[in-house]
Amino acid sequence: MTHSESARKAADSPRSPATSSSSAVPATGITVYGCGQDEATLFRQKALRFGVTTTLTEAAVSEANTDLSAGNRCISVGHKARIPPSVLLALSRVGVMYISTRSIGCNHIDVEYAASVGISVENVTYSPDSVADYTLMLMLMAVRNAKFTVRRSDRHDYRLNEVRGKELRDLTVGVVGTGRIGTAVRERLRGFGGRILSYDPRPGTSGDYVSLDDLLRLSDIVSLHAPLTPDTHHLLDRRRIEQMKRGAFLVNTGRGPLIDTEALTSALEGGRLGGAALDVIEGEEGIFYTDCRNNHIKGKALLRLQEMPNVLITPHTAYYTEHALIDMVQNSITNCLTFERRNQRG
Repeated sequence: MTHSESARKAADSPRSPATSSSSAVPATGITVYGCGQDEATLFRQKALRFGVTTTLTEAAVSEANTDLSAGNRCISVGHKARIPPSVLLALSRVGVMYISTRSIGCNHIDVEYAASVGISVENVTYSPDSVADYTLMLMLMAVRNAKFTVRRSDRHDYRLNEVRGKELRDLTVGVVGTGRIGTAVRERLRGFGGRILSYDPRPGTSGDYVSLDDLLRLSDIVSLHAPLTPDTHHLLDRRRIEQMKRGAFLVNTGRGPLIDTEALTSALEGGRLGGAALDVIEGEEGIFYTDCRNNHIKGKALLRLQEMPNVLITPHTAYYTEHALIDMVQNSITNCLTFERRNQRG
């Protein structure tokens, strides 16, 4: 069943009978918000497999479209837009009891407030290789001055860069956060032969774990993979950035607010750091994932960073692979079905 955009925010509701997935809860309905066309195709395929009904809309969840969730206790949301308490309250009033966010982080949702209005929130897991591969690519691009070289080549200037590149085997790489993604990054780095240092509040058993201060002091490249929490907001503040090795590179494929962007910009402009490669940045909301070619961008920090020849910025795309997208969709549906099994109507 497909609703017109003017009537119901471009909702698309394919109703599918249960198939061979006998373990699925009968007549489970899931409303999927922020659903791009690539995800929509996957949701339709997986809905048939799991025997669920889905209501799909490209719009982010808002107070204006919570009616799309009426009759569905579970919804799936993307990470691209914040979900404020007012929307959570509106969702609870139409009967939503569970939110599966198609992301590893939940920082775009006030999880405590959601619990206070009777809504459980859970993330999904997906292939850590997507972000790990991308992180290594950014590291290599940063230490080989790729942005400068490509821009110069685009202008048909094929001279060598005045600054020679570096090889990973000669460098010490510090990995901050060793969950699934950070661990996958470490595994890839071992193939390059350089030194690896790790920091995590819950360190593993390998001998490469050090304090955060020591990691920053000793690393030629620092790569961030910590979750964003109140404790990790501005984990790299001005004091810690000043602790970094002179000429070091900073790579962030975690969350933008892990870094004090103003402090980072100052360190780059002052020549203390050798460069940065950022797939995420503070204030990216409303800028990333949109076509801003003809719009005025309000993010002054973003514009300052993009002007620098030694700073690479990409629009929160490290996760975006076919494999990871399939994982996200399937695991979001699985999360909802698991919730329904635990909470079947009596």
